[in-house]
Amino acid sequence: MIGTKLGGRYEILERIGGGGMALVYKGLDILLHRKVAVKMLRQQYVNDEEFIRRFRREAQAAASLSHPNVVSIYDVGQEGDVHYIVMEYVEGSTLNELIKERAPLPVEEAVHYGAQISDALEHAHQNEIIHRDIKPHNILIGKNGRVKVTDFGIARAATSSTITQTGSVVGSVHYFSPEHAKGTNTGEKSDLYSLGIVLYQMLTGELPFHGESPISVALKHLQEDIQDPRNLNPTIPQSVENIILKAVRKKPEERYQSARQMTEDLETCLQPNRRNEPKISFYNDIHHDDDENTIVIPAIRPNQSVHVFDDEEDEEESQQAPKAAASSRADPLPKKKNSKKAGIWIGILLAIAVLLGAAIYFIQEKAVIAEVPVPDVIGSTLEQAKAKLTAAKLVYEVEEVFDPKAAGTVTDQTPKGDGIKLKEQSQVRLKVSKGPELKKMPALTGLNAEDAKAQLMQGFGLKEEQIKITYDFSDKAEPNTVLEQTPKENEEFDAAAISVKLVASKGKETIKMPNLVGLSKEEAVSRISVSKLKVGAITEEPNYKVAKGKVIKQFPYEADNDVPIGQTIGLIVSSGMPQEAGKMVVNLPLVPSAPGKTSTFKVIVTDAQRDNEQYRAETISQASAVDVTVIVSPEKNAVITVKEDDKIVSVTTKTYQDYLNQKNGSPSPTPSSSATSQQQPGKLVTESGGKDKVDKNKDKDKDKDKEKEDHDD
Repeated sequence: MIGTKLGGRYEILERIGGGGMALVYKGLDILLHRKVAVKMLRQQYVNDEEFIRRFRREAQAAASLSHPNVVSIYDVGQEGDVHYIVMEYVEGSTLNELIKERAPLPVEEAVHYGAQISDALEHAHQNEIIHRDIKPHNILIGKNGRVKVTDFGIARAATSSTITQTGSVVGSVHYFSPEHAKGTNTGEKSDLYSLGIVLYQMLTGELPFHGESPISVALKHLQEDIQDPRNLNPTIPQSVENIILKAVRKKPEERYQSARQMTEDLETCLQPNRRNEPKISFYNDIHHDDDENTIVIPAIRPNQSVHVFDDEEDEEESQQAPKAAASSRADPLPKKKNSKKAGIWIGILLAIAVLLGAAIYFIQEKAVIAEVPVPDVIGSTLEQAKAKLTAAKLVYEVEEVFDPKAAGTVTDQTPKGDGIKLKEQSQVRLKVSKGPELKKMPALTGLNAEDAKAQLMQGFGLKEEQIKITYDFSDKAEPNTVLEQTPKENEEFDAAAISVKLVASKGKETIKMPNLVGLSKEEAVSRISVSKLKVGAITEEPNYKVAKGKVIKQFPYEADNDVPIGQTIGLIVSSGMPQEAGKMVVNLPLVPSAPGKTSTFKVIVTDAQRDNEQYRAETISQASAVDVTVIVSPEKNAVITVKEDDKIVSVTTKTYQDYLNQKNGSPSPTPSSSATSQQQPGKLVTESGGKDKVDKNKDKDKDKDKEKEDHDD
């Protein structure tokens, strides 16, 4: 999905998370140029109407809320079979990640987060939305400390009658309310119960209930009370513990009646006058019908002795009482007998009272349980920890956990041994490493290298430096596709110590295309072969400027293009001049502007074969002439420019018609049509005039030679 644009507006940049129902990507809103979070329904659910309805319900529920502690919904859409929600992007981490990294959190920080969550729930409840899945995974903590509640995927209107889907309960079992676990109606107080569990976890670093299966955990929510948080973390003020205990009561009517009440309690619980308030108590905890047998005392009538009996004899004694009363009225002798019996019972009761008083005194005065300091056993082996705790007259409970430390090492204890004292025979909870948790390497080959890297980091907790990606050429895979992985698929590994190596494709191997134009055909073929390329079609065509046998053009790649290895290269080779090419010899006079003065003449030619090319240069002091060979074509004239000391002195043009005339022996055209001269200061040079002047100079030279010969004679 990386690089995909949804709705022509949201560009997917990278994957940042995911859950059981959807994947979450970081994106860019191209229109508003802002970062967004894009949540997409997983592909396996795109045909499941129930999941699609739940996904849409999340968007509808969250979109109806507007609160600084609720993630904002920007857009909802569908493109093909991709269902997506565009929402606010929060820079930071989830509360779950924070708990794993730092729990137990400082009390002030945990209460601050709890108050914001409660405030968000109050807003949702006022809009008749019950979240139903409050847990640290759905709480985002921004870098500025602001809480954002997200994931209303299983939210329901407050009037909804059930939370079950096809007979199963939806939600996260460790944060279930009892009514949620039973599958009965869930309301505002269910969210507050879940928030109480979240507060408990933030402040103790522990979940209140553990079990071998989700069912066993759910049953504990129904049947067992949580351990007092202060037993696990004595730094928790009593006022904060009271909030947690009230929020997680089994009966909804004993919890906070609204999120507003809980928010107000959280906002004031750390005030000095509240921190050490008495521990909260509940009526049902004090009045238990089955704590002791009920004592029944019959109404005392005149002339009737008192008889005390317990509830196990209620039925029998109540049936006998009327008969005894009748008998006492009829006969005065039984009355005296009953009086003696009553005196005996009173004496027995007094003796029991004395014995009980003595026992209480002994317990209070003689059997006071001593307090002992808790030893610090973190880092010790389990055997060493047991010995230290036994010596301190404390008992222990062991919980095995996965941990990078060596198996059998104590990784944590509750309470910690930092000056805390407990009564003798109190329990200390130990977490003991059973070694690092080994995970199975997923299949990464065929994935995009960046997606594979994100999967390892987000799904298995690997750090970026543990993943090394190298690149190699491949003719079969698209660039950046994973070709090989180490460890292999399904191999077990320790996430803390593993080093993953990925080999990804960088596409087909390429070389820089050599320049073949101007080389001979043989040289070009040799150059193609040594460059790991293939020789393709070689064709010939006439050319004015390229000599016969030389390469005119290479295709389909020009020089310096990146060419995949093994590509076929074609050539076009010159077969020489075209048949219609006209070759002419033009005689040009070179006459110095000052007789006897040395001048440098340059002859520059532009014709069908050359472009402004210097044909030759002559340094002379007397008139001379040169023959210039030019090529003309039906489309290209020949222009001969003569410069004397870099000043143009003549320009002669020959046309294709001149060539035909010369070839056919036709008379030369007049100078104005066959040759064009350019006026220079003080001189006019034409082709014919120049020739006459040269002939006259030759005659003068002959006369001088004759005079010399006569003088010698």
